[in-house]
Amino acid sequence: MLLRKSLLSICFLLLIGPGIVMAAPALNTQQDYQDLELLIDVLTLVRDNYVEEISLEKLIDGAVRGIFDNLDPHSNYLTAEMYEDLKVEIQGQFGGIGIELAIRDHDLVIVAPIEGTPACRAGILAGDQIIAINDKATRDVDMMEAIRLLRGEVGEAVDLTISRSGMADSFDVTLVREIIQVQSVRSRLLDNNYGYLRLIQFQERSGEDVAEHLQQLYSKTDAGLNGLILDLRNNPGGLLDAAVAVADLFIAEGVIVSASGRQPETHQSFPAQDNNTQPDYPLVVLINGGSASASEIVAGALQDHQRAVILGEQSFGKGSVQTIVPLPDHSGLRLTTAHYYTPSGRSIQALGITPDILAPQMVLSRQNAPAGMRELDLDKHLPAQAPRTTAQELSAEEIQELHEQNNDYQLQRALDLLKGYHHFNRKKESGDDSGNMNSERMSP
Repeated sequence: MLLRKSLLSICFLLLIGPGIVMAAPALNTQQDYQDLELLIDVLTLVRDNYVEEISLEKLIDGAVRGIFDNLDPHSNYLTAEMYEDLKVEIQGQFGGIGIELAIRDHDLVIVAPIEGTPACRAGILAGDQIIAINDKATRDVDMMEAIRLLRGEVGEAVDLTISRSGMADSFDVTLVREIIQVQSVRSRLLDNNYGYLRLIQFQERSGEDVAEHLQQLYSKTDAGLNGLILDLRNNPGGLLDAAVAVADLFIAEGVIVSASGRQPETHQSFPAQDNNTQPDYPLVVLINGGSASASEIVAGALQDHQRAVILGEQSFGKGSVQTIVPLPDHSGLRLTTAHYYTPSGRSIQALGITPDILAPQMVLSRQNAPAGMRELDLDKHLPAQAPRTTAQELSAEEIQELHEQNNDYQLQRALDLLKGYHHFNRKKESGDDSGNMNSERMSP
């Protein structure tokens, strides 16, 4: 009887936990108690009669993992080591190879490689399926086990076997683990004062970092930005508060995102604040299948408020909110507690954000065209009336940025869109009717 009471106390501790701001399970029916009695009976019988001695701690650990096997793929039990790793990851630095994972139909799938990490440098793509880690098959492996296999000592190699859509055979890739220090935000000016801002992951300081980068872009212009491209491609998400802070920079009023779950405390609405809002310059947001969670919150808010044009491909479709719950033994739970909704009330769970302009990424090739004939090449041409100016040579960094820009079809589409919008508005403001010169003739 004493063992039964002890196990009952352990079960209550696992289900409730100290200091957790969640409703305790209501054990107010006979069936509730009978179900818990069954769990206790199984634990007791296995501990006392299994062919080999097994600790109660190990049995309870297995029972907890079994609970999460029946929940959605974003709910997990975190060992003390995993819980500590998660806290470090949220702060922007962790060890590993740099990928965001998901379980899809029992397969281990890469949501997105994190920019600047071993996985990204090796050419790993969103949608790639990991079918083996160090020759261990990943079919039916749970998320936490996959993370444990992928993480290890810095400098050690990990072998992945990858299956990629469109390729008949799988292929192997070896990555060397390193400390992943995620630079959350990168930015630069494109030609004619158009800004480009890439947000790689939503971390604690992402809102402040985006605001600082926008200020830096402004300082490089004479009269402000003509437009901005916000790149959320392959951004796997992160903190909800960070997503709200980023969206709030571009929205002056109204709801950014709302959340709703079973418990009253999960019913939340996050309104925009009217301070520090960016000027109403044209804004294009780039998304693709690797844009998930917090990225979709930002894209959905800007789309519903008609503040931006969304360009690219259908996003990942993760419309749920996870709460991190610490447990007394320094382990923790990552538990799905709510669905979130865009300002118009849309749930994007398993649907994703549909771009306003669908633009699948394409590989661009540039052929060297033969040099054309110029006036200078003609016999007996008149001499130039002024000395020829020499173009300033580009730095190696500028050449690399120009190469990346010219080979990024979606970025080119976004930039062309901003330029067209800016050119159209300038003509309207100047009263230029040259585009409608025949309008009077066509009028009755």
